[in-house]
Parts: sequence; structure tokens; C-alpha cells
Amino acid sequence: MPDDPDLSMPDAPKIDVDLLSDLMDRVSTFGSTGDGGVNRPVLTDAHRDARDWFRSEVTARGYDVSVDAIGNLFARIDLAGPDAPVVMIGSHLDSQPFGGRFDGAYGVVGALTVIESWRRLIEDTAWMPRCNYVIADWMNEEGARFQPSLLGSSVYAGALELDWALDRRDRDGLSVGDELRRIGYKGTDTAPKADLYLEVHVEGDAKMETAGARIAPFLRHWGALKVRIEVTGEQNHTGPTPMEDRKDALLGAAYIIAEVKRLSETATDTLYTSVARVDVSPNSPNIVPGKAVLFTELRAPEAAMLEWSEAALRAALPGLAAKAGVTADIVSVDRRPAGRFDGRLVALAERSADAFGYPRMQLDTIGGHDAVAVNDIMPSIVIAVPSVNGVIHRNDEFTSLEDLAAGANVLLDMVRRIEMAGGALDKTVEATP
Repeated sequence: MPDDPDLSMPDAPKIDVDLLSDLMDRVSTFGSTGDGGVNRPVLTDAHRDARDWFRSEVTARGYDVSVDAIGNLFARIDLAGPDAPVVMIGSHLDSQPFGGRFDGAYGVVGALTVIESWRRLIEDTAWMPRCNYVIADWMNEEGARFQPSLLGSSVYAGALELDWALDRRDRDGLSVGDELRRIGYKGTDTAPKADLYLEVHVEGDAKMETAGARIAPFLRHWGALKVRIEVTGEQNHTGPTPMEDRKDALLGAAYIIAEVKRLSETATDTLYTSVARVDVSPNSPNIVPGKAVLFTELRAPEAAMLEWSEAALRAALPGLAAKAGVTADIVSVDRRPAGRFDGRLVALAERSADAFGYPRMQLDTIGGHDAVAVNDIMPSIVIAVPSVNGVIHRNDEFTSLEDLAAGANVLLDMVRRIEMAGGALDKTVEATP
């Protein structure tokens, strides 16, 4: 062993690109749609198969696997003894319906690649490890089948009650708890604690590509209100029912959807809005709809804008409903506050990017990530790599292997710097070259 192991540790170490490529190719087979995308919504058979595969991969490499009561999957490797600091790295394996293969999955297999590359590096250099590592595959990041999103990480962070989360139901009435049991991921293990959390993710926008940046730590995460609006009319025949007598819930919903879009136009670039799902009942072409449920989103970087937009929406609902002769009620609001990621981790990511000469920029994340939930209980960061043409949640979502490797290289160098500081985050930036 060298007299000073610190001197044997190379600056800016690189990950095993072949391992990353192989893992990405294999995870992309689960739920593959044959056109570059995946259809792997949470707790489906395809999602189970992907988790089973990942579980076998980490088990074969000596990790201890645990599953907690909300179905988060953890893989732990102790390299430095039981009392050492713990670094958690991860993301999620569930996808949007007919979504992209990089969103989430890259963060999970990237975490495994980084830790395996680190293990190989410490073997080659006789470095004495100072930290232990956990890979997290969070349950239901996407929120496509069960709402709200970030469900597993929010339970982990204490923001949501376990029993409430287990009782969330999909449009067929199936609960999270029942589906976890069905696929074999209703765990009983205690979730591992960690000292900090790292996540790498595709950007999902074109800002990096336009700017020529390869690395972008997220500074802030926008807040979000997930508002469920129930519009109630009167079911009737679309033929003989006089037009003036119709109480069309879908027409009322259309007025509301237009107003939600109008709200965004009053605050350009600081308020994003959508109604991306409408459940219509009874959903027959020959029946005036009696009910429509709108899944509405309001997103903003500041609490004041979220408060204003919610108040404006509430104030507009009675008049909009009256135009269609129906009623409209807000039946639930899931709230995700805006916030900032840990500034020390932002600085650390930038220093690591500079070590490789990667062009970088700073961004906010408008979409949610599990790091947003985990950030409430430990220092956390998301590092983004470019998305070609800004596409995400679609089959042609794509990031080059070179850019995937760049993001993983930055994570690996962050691990090196954290190790050299003995896991003390305050010392990482100033203590390492």
C-alpha cells in the first residue's frame, strides 16, 4: 500500500463506459415498445421484471438488498465499516405510459456503474474507503398510475403517511398496497439512512443542447400544485335532450381547461399549467357526460405565484361551471413546495465538471425528481445531462452514450472528493484538488 493513499488516487477518474452501456441496454428491454421507448408504469409486470433484474445484478455483486414498506428498493454495499458516512445515489425504474427509456432508469443504472467503478478504482489504488453506499430505486416517482408522484421517496422522507400512500388507487380501483403485494415488493425492511443523496438525470428540455452544455446541476426545484377538480353535470341522451337543457360536465371541463391555460399567459416563464388527464363518465359517445374529473397542475418557482394561481383558479370555477349549467369542486390538492438543492453539492458538481473540461450551466428543475423529496431530510442534488431536442416522456427521448458517461463521470468524481473529505460535505470543495 502507498505511504499516502491520497496521492495514488487519480484526479477526474472515469467510469466503466462498457458497463453503463450494457446496463442501459438491458434495462431498456423491460417494457420495450419496439420504437425506442418503454411502457413500464409502476407496479406493472414490466416494472416488476425490471426490478427483479436489477435486484439480481446487485445481489451478484455483493450488495445487501432491502425493500421497505412502501416498496422502495435499496442496494447497500459497506466498504468502510458500520459507522462510516453513507452516500445514497439513485432514481427510479418506473416509466410513463409509452415513455422514454432514459428517464429514471439512467439514474439507477448510472448509480450502479459509479459505485462499481469506484470499487475497481479503490482496488487498483489501495485506497482505504471512508464511506458506504446505497443505491435507491424509488417506488412511483412518475405518478402516472398512482397519484401523487414521488410517492415512495416522500414516504421515506416523512412527508406522506405510509397508510395513506398504500391506499392510493389507480383508475381501476387497485391500490398501491395490493399491487405491491401482487408483484412481490411489499417489503418489511427498515429503509437505510444516509448522509447525502446524489441523482443524475436527463434534462428533459433543450436548454443544455442549445447552450452547448454537457453538465447542469439543478439549483432550484419548482413547486407544484396537483389539483383534482370534479365537474358534475347530468347524464342524458345526446340525441333527444334539448340543447338548452343539457348539463354537460365535459363542456364545463373544457371551459376550465381553457382558463388553466390562460392563467399561464398572465405569468410567462414563471407559471406552467396543464390539464393532462380527464376522466369522463360514463364516457359513451351517445351520452351527455354526467361527470368529468380534471387532473390539473400549477407549477412555479416561488410560493407566492403558486398561492396566487390557486386562488385565481378557485375564484374562476363557479362562473366557468355556470356557463355549462354544471358544478365544479376542487376535491384534492397535492402540494409540493418550491425549494433549493444543497449549495455545497452544486459547487461540488461544478468543480467535478470542470475537472473533465465539460461545459456546464446552472438550471432549475420544473419537473419533480425524488431528490426533491429527499432534500427535506438530507443534502441532495440532481445533475442533468442533455436531452436531444429536449424530448422526454416520449419514445424518441434520447441522450448519447457520451453524455450519459459524462454525467456518471461527474458523479464518480464527486464520490472521490467526498471520500477524500472523509464524508464531510463542508470540506469537499475546499479540501480536494
